[in-house]
Order: sequence, then structure tokens, then C-alpha cells
Amino acid sequence: MMEEEELEFVEELEAVLQLTPEVQLAIEQVFPSQDPLDRADFNAVEYINTLFPTEQSLANIDEVVNKIRLKIRRLDDNIRTVVRGQTNVGQDGRQVKEITRDIKQLDHAKRHLTTSITTLNHLHMLAGGVDSLEAMTRRRQYGEVANLLQGVMNVLEHFHKYMGIPQIRQLSERVKAAQTELGQQILADFEEAFPSQGTKRPGGPSNVLRDACLVANILDPRIKQEIIKKFIKQHLSEYLVLFQENQDVAWLDKIDRRYAWIKRQLVDYEEKYGRMFPREWCMAERIAVEFCHVTRTELAKIMRTRAKEIEVKLLLFAIQRTTNFEGFLAKRFSGCTLTDGTLKKLESPPPSTNPFLEDEPTPEMEELATEKGDLDQPKKPKAPDNPFHGIVSKCFEPHLYVYIESQDKNLGELIDRFVADFKAQGPPKPNTDEGGAVLPSCADLFVYYKKCMVQCSQLSTGEPMIALTTIFQKYLREYAWKILSGNLPKTTTSSGGLTISSLLKEKEGSEVAKFTLEELCLICSILSTAEYCLATTQQLEEKLKEKVDVSLIERINLTGEMDTFSTVISSSIQLLVQDLDAACDPALTAMSKMQWQNVEHVGDQSPYVTSVILHIKQNVPIIRDNLASTRKYFTQFCIKFANSFIPKFITHLFKCKPISMVGAEQLLLDTHSLKMVLLDLPSIGSQVVRKAPASYTKIVVKGMTRAEMILKVVMAPHEPLVVFVDNYIKLLTDGNTETFQKILDMKGLKRSEQSSMLELLRQRLPAPPSGTESSGSLSLMAPTPEQESSRIRKLEKLIKKRL
Repeated sequence: MMEEEELEFVEELEAVLQLTPEVQLAIEQVFPSQDPLDRADFNAVEYINTLFPTEQSLANIDEVVNKIRLKIRRLDDNIRTVVRGQTNVGQDGRQVKEITRDIKQLDHAKRHLTTSITTLNHLHMLAGGVDSLEAMTRRRQYGEVANLLQGVMNVLEHFHKYMGIPQIRQLSERVKAAQTELGQQILADFEEAFPSQGTKRPGGPSNVLRDACLVANILDPRIKQEIIKKFIKQHLSEYLVLFQENQDVAWLDKIDRRYAWIKRQLVDYEEKYGRMFPREWCMAERIAVEFCHVTRTELAKIMRTRAKEIEVKLLLFAIQRTTNFEGFLAKRFSGCTLTDGTLKKLESPPPSTNPFLEDEPTPEMEELATEKGDLDQPKKPKAPDNPFHGIVSKCFEPHLYVYIESQDKNLGELIDRFVADFKAQGPPKPNTDEGGAVLPSCADLFVYYKKCMVQCSQLSTGEPMIALTTIFQKYLREYAWKILSGNLPKTTTSSGGLTISSLLKEKEGSEVAKFTLEELCLICSILSTAEYCLATTQQLEEKLKEKVDVSLIERINLTGEMDTFSTVISSSIQLLVQDLDAACDPALTAMSKMQWQNVEHVGDQSPYVTSVILHIKQNVPIIRDNLASTRKYFTQFCIKFANSFIPKFITHLFKCKPISMVGAEQLLLDTHSLKMVLLDLPSIGSQVVRKAPASYTKIVVKGMTRAEMILKVVMAPHEPLVVFVDNYIKLLTDGNTETFQKILDMKGLKRSEQSSMLELLRQRLPAPPSGTESSGSLSLMAPTPEQESSRIRKLEKLIKKRL
């Protein structure tokens, strides 16, 4: 039992003493040993076998056991020595702590002694400094006071926690009293040097006042502000007298004199007083800013009084000169003294052909515009970092209604001039570069819009911009109505594109009223102009939103005007479609009036097809060439014509009754010819063959294939009935009974025959023939469909041979 317990103990001990390979390697490097007992993979059985390799060697077993016991005792002694050594280390640590505690006490004593000596030195400096400060103040030695006062205030900061000591508090009060006395004394010196009453100033600054400014920098900021205020007020006192409201030079026509006066004063200040005030005070800029505030107030007052005398020429002249002056200030000063912030920055416009995204007016344009009076332009827009923009010119904002009214009048006259010019010059000439081009009046209108927008945005980005936008909207609509829609040629066609004359004329090739070449070019030109207006109006809306205040962006909306131009585009395309459609009407009418049951043989394409192709070749190249710059609208024209012509062709096809088998073959040949022409319509008559747009091709193929299927059904024998009905359902998947009846009419069947066939169609529609029975029945009747399909194959061969 004991042996088992010992064995378990040994196993547990081995499990605890398992070391990782890295730790074992480290131990072997630090304590190298050749003793097998120190090996990590020690095996007791192998070790005993090594000690007693044979039975004879067991004779000295007692000697070996004694050696091992001795080794164990030595190992125990070593372990005991190490443990005792650790205990001694703990005792040594406590001794070290006692020693360092004494050192810390000495260190604290040294630091406190140093602080005491420093404080005494500061106290000595403070007491001496306060005495000297009071003496220097009385003698007005401001240069020495500036240096000493700063030092005394710095030293005084060290005694904030000692203010409970009466002597320290007394010194602090003496310093405050000296500061108060200095402030009053310096203000009195400035009042004496620059008296408030009168406009005469001393010949030049004194060194005393220059040093006084240095002292004021250290004193309460209110002292500095008071000095600045008094000096600027005295400096501008002459301005208030010269430009009083009742003076002739105060009115807007002489506004240049105001700005010339302040420029002279700034030069005078730099010469006389530039070195008296510290540079960081920015006195020249402060004088200019105060001048701007005073000028804005005075101009607003006089304009309110004489509002009826303000004319747009005068107003724009004053605005231009004012914005020029604000630009001058931006070049000379940084705007660091402004407290009301800067105006919002304008983004740099991206390059574009749109007039609203081009470079702004140049100074040369300004000078030229000045001579034109109400077409005057303000200065080039301010750089984004101009903090002075609007500092004076804001006073003109309440009177911008004069400018808005003027632009309303000017734009009205401009539209009238456009109308008169169009009547005088006529539409663009065909066969020239002008054909289909954008009307020049359109570009003129938007260039003028851009100029107005730039002017107004420089004056105000608030409500006046909204008012100007309303004016823009008004004349965009007028331009669309008077210049574009008003000049579209009048058509005699109805909404469906048919004329009364075309319905009455039965003779093939009869002509109807068509647009002339000049009229087609005019329609294309108006369409191109409307597209340009649509795109440019969108750009105009974006630019207005950029320039107007953020809070007013939602009120800028030109969607209605863009819709108006879209309507003009649609009307123009519809006119072109109706014209070509109406030109083809007599041919289609002739087709429906032909005696198709009397056709004896299939020949070349019928005359009515030739007539349709002729009209297409006459109109489409003209329209394509004139809409070269607006290709997408030419595609729209092609699609709309196909959507109009193909249903009309099928409608007339149904009117061709009765039709013989040969007549149906001729019609199928004609239909295929028309299909090929329509597929080629976008590039017909062009030297450069372009693939027609997929959307257009799909419409033509679908529509004309339906016409071909109708004719194939007509060509099929109507007996046996089931085969005929199933053939109809297969070729015309819509399964429309009305279409079926029209086909029966084309075949010339009587109503009595039609009723049974219609009933059969209704029965067959829900479940088309399927299954073995149907297949069997169809196989019995196979010969007739084979004959019919043979005839169709022969017809297709004939068509391919012709093509």
C-alpha cells in the first residue's frame, strides 16, 4: 500500500516538474552539467542498470546508497542556504527604506529653503519695482515704464497665493493704482495731443506718445481701445464735415471724391504717424474700416432721403466705384481688424462653353460698359479671400429694385428686338452653315443673363437675386413663346397627321401641302435652339444656386422653364413627323383604293411604294443634316415617324379588300421593300452609313413583321378552317378577333362564312392544338399547308432575287 502511494507521489511530482524545452535549454546553458540526474529525460531504471550492470555488482549496493544519501544532504544544505539568503535580502530592504526616508527629508528641506530664498528675492524686486514704477509714472518715462510694468506684473503673479498677507496685498493694490493712473495719464496725453474739438492736428507724433502706446499694450485692453477710438474719430472728423448730407459732393455722382479723400488720408497717416503706433495695432486698416462704416451709414441716409433721384446709371456707377474701392482695400490690408467675419467664398467656375461658366468680365469690358450707361458692369468678382466685399456696397442693396426694374425693361426691349430681327432677317438660309444652327439671339440672351447675374451677385446674394431670378423666368418663357414656338411653321394637318385633301384625293401621287426646304431648316433650327436653351437654363439654375444665400437656394427653381423648352422640342419633332407622315398619306390612300383582286402577276414594287420612298429621301437627309449637332433628337424623330407610319400603313393595309392570292404576294413584296427602306431610314441618302439605333430597329422590325404576317395569313387558303385558324394564331400571336375579322374581309369572305370561323377562333384560342389527336388530324390535312408554304417560299426567293 505504501509503495503505491509513493509511486503516485513520484508521478505527480514528475508532472509538476515538467519544463518546456526552451526553459530546459536555458537551464543547461546557465548550469552545464554531465550528471545523468540533471538530464531532462532522466530514466531511473536505466540509471540503476548503469550502476549495477551485473549481479556481481550488487555486492557494493550499500556503498552506492550511502553516496546518494550524501548527495541528497548536500542538496538540502544548498537549498537551505539560498532560502536564508533571501530572508537577509528582505532585512536589507527595510534598512535601505530607512536611509532613503532621511534623504527625502533633507531634500524637502533644501527645496523649501530654495523657495523661501526665491520668494524673498521676488518680494524685494516687487517692492523696489513698485516704488520705481510710481516715480517713473509721475515723470512720464513711458519707455522705462513699459519694460518695468511688465516685469512687476510677472513677479506679482508669483504672490497670488500669498494675498492673505497684508504687506503683499498692499503691494498688489499699489500696482493696480499705478496701472489706473497710467491709463488716465496716457488718455489725457492723447487728448491733449489730439483734441476732440476742432480738426487741427499737431505737426507730428512725439516719442512720449509712442512709448505710451507700448505701455497701453500692457494695461487694460480698454485703454488701447479708447486711444484707437479717439485717434480715428479725430482723424475722420474732417471727412464728416466735408461730406455732410447737404453738401454737393455727398451725392452718388461724386462718390469718387470720398474714396480719393481716404486714400490721401492713409498716405498722410503713414508719413506722420506710421511709427507712433505699434504695427500690430493695424491703425491704417482700422482707419479705413471705420471710414467704410461711416460711409455706408452716410450713403444709406442720403439715398433714403433722395431715393426718387436714383437712376440705374447713377446707381451702377456708384456700385462700380465702390466695389473697385473694396478691391483696393483687399489688396492693401489683410482684414484682420474686421469682427463681423468675411462673406461667403465663391467657388471657381469650371471651364465650359456655357456663358454662365465662362470667365467673368475683364476691366476692359468694364470701361467699355461704363460708356453704355445702363449696361454698365461692376468690377470683376472679388477673389474668394476678399474680406472687404460688401463693407460699403451693402448700403445699395435696399435700392436694387431700381436695377431689377431696369433689367426687366431692358430684357423686354431685348426680346422685342429679337422678334423684329427675326422678321427682318428671316429664318436661317438652307444649304448654308446657318441651316439648323442655334439662333444667335439665344446666345445673346444668355450672355446678357450672365452679366445681370454677375452684377446682382456682387451687390447682394439675398432677396434681389430671387427677384432677378423671377425676371429671368419671365423672359425665358417669352423667348420660348415669341421666338421659338411663335416662329414654327403652321401645319394644315390634324392631330393624326392626315389632311382633308389627302383623304379626298384618290389618285396615286397626289401632292399635299408640304413644308418647304426653308421651313424644314427653320424647324430644325428652332429645335436645336430649344435644346441649347434647355441645357443652358439648367446651368443657369445651378449657377444661381451657387451665388444665392444658402437659405434661399430652395426658392431657385427653373423646372417650369426647362419644361417649356422641352415642349418646344417635342412640338418641333412632331411637326417634322407630321409633315413626312402627311406626305405619305396620298400614297397609302392610293394603295387602299387599288383593285387588288384584279392583279394578275407579281411585278416590281408598286408606284405607291416608290412615292413613299421618294418623300422619305427628300425629307430625311435634310432633317438629319440640320440636326447633326443634336443626334439624339434625330433618333427621336425616326422613332416617332416609325411609330406613326407603321400603324397607319397597317390600317390602310386592312382597307385593301378583297385581295387575290397574287395581289397579296404583290403587297408582301411592297411591304418588304418598305421595311428595308425604314430600316435604312436613319442613314438614307448619306455617304457615311451608320448602323441604326437598336431601339429604332426593334420598332421597325416588330411593326413591319406584323404587316408581313397579316399578308401571309391572307395568302393562306381558308379551308380547312382549323388549319387556317391555327395558322392565324401561330403567325399573329395576339389572337385578336377584330384583326381576324379584318383579315377575313381582306380575303373577301362573306359574313356567313366569317361567323363560323370567328366561333372556331374563340374555341381554339384558350387551348392551342396539342396532343396526339391534333397531330394526327394535322397530318391528314398536310398537303394544303405544304402548297401554301411552297407559294410563300417562291415569293421570298423572288424578293431576294430582286434585292
